[in-house]
Amino acid sequence: MHVLISGASVAGPVLAYWLHRNGHRVTVVERTPRPRLGDGGHAVDLLGPAVEVVARMGLLPQVEAARTTADTMTLIRPGRPDVSIDGSQLLAGVSDRHVEIMRGDLARILFEATREHVSYTFGTSITELVERDGGVHAAFSDGTSGGFDLVVGADGMHSGVRRLVFGPEEGHSHFLGGCLAVFSVPDLVGLDGRVLGYNSVDKAVALYPTKIPGRARVVVLFRAAEPAPRDPAAQRRLLRDVCAGLGWEVPRLLEHLDAADDFYLDSISQIRLPSWSRGRITLAGDAGYGPGPAVGGGSSLAIVGAYVLASELAAAGDDHVPGFAAYEQAMAGAVAASRTIGPSVLGTLIPRSELQVWTMAQALRVLPRLPGFVQRRLTSFGGGPAAMLNGVRLRDPLVLRA
Repeated sequence: MHVLISGASVAGPVLAYWLHRNGHRVTVVERTPRPRLGDGGHAVDLLGPAVEVVARMGLLPQVEAARTTADTMTLIRPGRPDVSIDGSQLLAGVSDRHVEIMRGDLARILFEATREHVSYTFGTSITELVERDGGVHAAFSDGTSGGFDLVVGADGMHSGVRRLVFGPEEGHSHFLGGCLAVFSVPDLVGLDGRVLGYNSVDKAVALYPTKIPGRARVVVLFRAAEPAPRDPAAQRRLLRDVCAGLGWEVPRLLEHLDAADDFYLDSISQIRLPSWSRGRITLAGDAGYGPGPAVGGGSSLAIVGAYVLASELAAAGDDHVPGFAAYEQAMAGAVAASRTIGPSVLGTLIPRSELQVWTMAQALRVLPRLPGFVQRRLTSFGGGPAAMLNGVRLRDPLVLRA
């Protein structure tokens, strides 16, 4: 069976790995011009079952070696004493199995693990999909075309495959009322393994080190009345407007915004589809059920979803009809839970009032003095992103063809 996957970030390579393991030919197309081989993007959390999938791929040692190394979280309060906490205490309740890694590092590891067995084409996207003659005919932006047995859109929140099969994004995207911006800057403050946070009403700024000495990454979360524009110049203007008047080092950080070649800004929105399969075409990860960037464990959901899709196809004897149905059923509970988690996490991360800004600081001050079980309870986001995955059944890899 020849499977076409759109997207080479997280879900796409994980799915490609297991499909190849099951004896299938896999082609991956990716619209970006080259593989993501740097430490770009923001930090993402691999939780519980996602860590298990990575371990089954034999990649856990590499992932753990690339994990972020910030040991201390410090909340900056201009005019008041800063509040610092050990990072392990702040993350105590996230998951019993938890690895934080830069998204770019994760994509690099997954790409390198699959590049010898999977056909990758970069700088190309799918422009047309037509089911005919027991397969799917695909046309590509480079003028080529071909036939495939199955097609999977693993191409993110703004999926081109989803648009071709299910219609315009506006019909499936649910805006949560916030935006995320990420860009790299020189380490202006001497982070030395620390994560620095600065909160204001409706805005939260974080600065943390990367693997590259002297380089840091800025993350800005902010509330918004409407989704962000897609034009990069308009996005930069929006971020400057949002951050106007903020104190601490924010003005200095923004001086490096135009020079940042990894600038990213997007709305915090969820993809909500009643079904993410149609005929011989299905979706995986953010393309089908994105819970919202930075608030819903989307990378873990993508890894688990890709594994479940491959394993359910194998269990169905590669018949896509029962295989896709079993995949959706297996992921339904986690996807439904993710839709409730995003708004809750967003409300916690971005303070709505000066009172909440103050309360967050006091909570960090008190947390280290509390018993371990209380720390875990308070830092779990009510079970949140980790708990949503616990109900997903990961078939034993022995059911997959060696």
